[in-house]
Amino acid sequence: MSRKLLPALITAVVALVMAACSYGPGASPAGGPSAAPGEPVTIKIGTTEGAQPYWNTIVELGKAEGLDIQVTNFTDYTKANPAVSSGELDLNAFQHLQFLAQYNVEASDDLTPIGATYVVPLNLYSEKHTSVDQIPAGGTIAVPNDPSNLARALLVLQQAGLVELRDGGNSLSGESDVLPSSKVKIQAVDASQTVVGLGTVDGAIINNNFLADAGIDPNSAIIKDDPNAESTKPYVNVIVSRAADRDNPAFAKIVDIYHRPEVEKQRLEATGGTGVSRTDSPDQLQATLTEIENNLKNKG
Repeated sequence: MSRKLLPALITAVVALVMAACSYGPGASPAGGPSAAPGEPVTIKIGTTEGAQPYWNTIVELGKAEGLDIQVTNFTDYTKANPAVSSGELDLNAFQHLQFLAQYNVEASDDLTPIGATYVVPLNLYSEKHTSVDQIPAGGTIAVPNDPSNLARALLVLQQAGLVELRDGGNSLSGESDVLPSSKVKIQAVDASQTVVGLGTVDGAIINNNFLADAGIDPNSAIIKDDPNAESTKPYVNVIVSRAADRDNPAFAKIVDIYHRPEVEKQRLEATGGTGVSRTDSPDQLQATLTEIENNLKNKG
């Protein structure tokens, strides 16, 4: 080979190698964010609970694991999934599997749960009765009217023996699935009205976030949703990533940190002592998600 050609050939090879190693500004190889050896891995995560102290604890614990966790708080939760899908965020943690399934089906997306966080029980409260046995046949129970909470409320009432649902019910059940043989009548109202009208009905299924403002003690529920029951699987809150990034080891560290004792303690305080920790595996979560998505597609 000519000595004159050798330097040019070396320069060309070096240029090709440099091009192959470059991912462009802000980009990273498949599998999610990465960093140079010795540098922290930056992970951007979105939530609707960013003001809660436990997120600061997660950020601090992440530093010891070589993670630079950047938390974005959303007041409009409908933007959190598109932000992950577009790459603006790496992860989000604000939703249960039922909500994620609804989003994936409607948006033709494939966002994926990489870990469970907690489940908040959906309980029955009453100002007229102190036990479910006191509720009379033909009595009225108020339930939230949004599809996700309505279905869950009906499953809770079925578990308590107050209603019977067509085909045993599922996370898509609605008022039309309540069988005539049910003990009580259902009154579906806006979720905020379940608190306002509590004194006018025999009982109401009330979302956890309305209890504090209404001065209702979560422990006063006459029926408590079993957080480990099969029927609660669709309502397990999850940490979510893009499907291609589900096996990123840095993301697995986030899930681990979320369940550290110091984080769990603060998170429990943030939910008024009602949020029950769940550690379902990614495969278990994905199986539940797929089942819900298939039900939604078949129904649609």
